[in-house]
Amino acid sequence: MEASLPVALSAQLAVERRLDTLAHNLANLRTVGFRSEEVKFDELIKAGDGFGADPVSLTSKGESFLSTKNGELTQTGNPLDMAVSGDAWFGFQGPNGTVYTRDGRMRINQAGTIETLTGYPLVDAGGAQLQVDPSGGAITVARDGMITQNGRQLGAVGLFTIPASAKLTRFDTSGVVPDQAAQPALDFSQAGVMQGFVEGSNVNPILEMTRLIELQRAFESAANLVQSNERSLGDAIQTLGGAK
Repeated sequence: MEASLPVALSAQLAVERRLDTLAHNLANLRTVGFRSEEVKFDELIKAGDGFGADPVSLTSKGESFLSTKNGELTQTGNPLDMAVSGDAWFGFQGPNGTVYTRDGRMRINQAGTIETLTGYPLVDAGGAQLQVDPSGGAITVARDGMITQNGRQLGAVGLFTIPASAKLTRFDTSGVVPDQAAQPALDFSQAGVMQGFVEGSNVNPILEMTRLIELQRAFESAANLVQSNERSLGDAIQTLGGAK
């Protein structure tokens, strides 16, 4: 009976954390380039007391991570919209170094710098800013990222690959910062730029709603276990108290 309380509490804490991530994911369902947050839980085994008691299984507090699954591509026809085809990322100059994103909505500022909608300069494979003529007309972007304006090649949008083992930290809404160095993508048969497209969030609304329902039921089950334990404990106290 005593073991059921920490088990139920462990389950409630785990479910609460997962509910928080699901709520955040659903709130960003339509955010361009958003990467959903997942949580990995481990089972913790507490040994028995050596007198025949069974080991107790608890749930860890959970370790969150960002999903790198691709989102759905939507054609916009805007020449300053870009999407990544394949497993790669755009890079832009953040406050403390390069930040990587799948949000390829860009604009050209008065100085001719190609930048994100939040004002961060887009970079090439070497980390340098990309410059065009702000009054020079439309630009075209090839699959390898090469930018052409009025027949002149002005540089190439950088694509970067992030190691699968890297832990990603979210920057703003759609940016990520890995704990391992990203490398320029060199194989454009596997990854490339698609001009005139944007990539949506990789949140699966049906799956997330299903998970939400399952977690609500799990939380209720854990709460019922706590209430049942309290009733049993109260009954035991009354029984023992009346036996005097």
